[in-house]
Amino acid sequence: MIHRPTETKKKYQVLLQQKKLMLLFVILMIGLIIFVFSKISYIFTPIKIILSTVSIPIILATVAYYLLNPIVDFMERKKIKRGYSILILYALIIGLLTILIVVIIPVIRDQVMGFVEYLPMYSKEAQQLFEHWIGSDLFTQIQQSIGFNAPDFMSEISSKASTFFNNTFKGIGTVVGVVSEFILAIIIAPFILVYLLKDGKKLPPYILKLLPTKVRPRTSKVLSEISHQISSFIRGQIIVSFCIGVLLYFGYLTIGLDYPVVLAIIAACTSMVPYLGPTIAIAPAIIIALVTSPIMLLKMVVVWTIVQLIEGKFISPQIMGKTLSIHPITIIFVIIVSGKLFGVVGIILAVPGYAVFKVIMMNLFQGFKNTTDWYEPLPEPFVAEEPKDKDI
Repeated sequence: MIHRPTETKKKYQVLLQQKKLMLLFVILMIGLIIFVFSKISYIFTPIKIILSTVSIPIILATVAYYLLNPIVDFMERKKIKRGYSILILYALIIGLLTILIVVIIPVIRDQVMGFVEYLPMYSKEAQQLFEHWIGSDLFTQIQQSIGFNAPDFMSEISSKASTFFNNTFKGIGTVVGVVSEFILAIIIAPFILVYLLKDGKKLPPYILKLLPTKVRPRTSKVLSEISHQISSFIRGQIIVSFCIGVLLYFGYLTIGLDYPVVLAIIAACTSMVPYLGPTIAIAPAIIIALVTSPIMLLKMVVVWTIVQLIEGKFISPQIMGKTLSIHPITIIFVIIVSGKLFGVVGIILAVPGYAVFKVIMMNLFQGFKNTTDWYEPLPEPFVAEEPKDKDI
């Protein structure tokens, strides 16, 4: 015999209605806050200017901090004072930069100048080759059978590409402004880096002292997770990009492709953007290989495929691992949206920014679960034990 606990069900229904009303109230308050901020956005203009001014040197210094701080910590564990460790590290960096400028830069400069000089010619020849293919009888038959209009298609691609680059570089400013800001950031970043390396460990405790005592443990956990996410991404992505550049350089050198150093550097730099970067990096290599010969194009594709397989199957899993725990589709959408909203800077910072946002939101959600009964198990209906069968 089963007894229906109507009183328990009524209490649960009332609690459920209260939760729905509370959720609706929270959504309305969030909407009201967004509406108010949209009406007084001019108040945040000075903050935007300040952030745009200091963001680049701080970002550069932060990246360098996560790369160099383990070295300083290692030297400090070897009984070398932290200040002396920083001086030694700076001396080593200056020495390496001097060697780079004297020995390697001239080689790279010659290849870059040659690449820039002949790139219009390569592009024109590739265009003529493509137009020749379009004008062939086979392509015409295929075009007629599927209803494909090549001129309209090329015009649409050109329009989309123009719109994409205009949106991407919108808000960056003129070339002179970008160069001056970048040079200023390079000058300021080493000074910021010195203080980060010297007193970076004191920053989290200082932040915790400003917070209420009850929230300090969770905030400390959040800061630790954010630091781990950022350091894992920066170190891992730079190592992966360096490996891709080296592998492509030797691959291009083996097949005899022109400008291997320049193409490898382009690939290494663009690989800093996950998934989309390699797609962008392959474009100049395709143009040069296509103009050289169809066989060279085939060789280049084989080299690129092998390098991507090595990177995807061996390098990234070993270096990056599963530290970010972000689905590839999510990464692609985050990069596209960030590029639309914030331009080139948004594309570069999309993945680590999303990782930090994810850590904050997950901890906020966990704290919300701990302070509310919204996620408690559903009450099980009371079931009375049925009498056992007895012998008559």
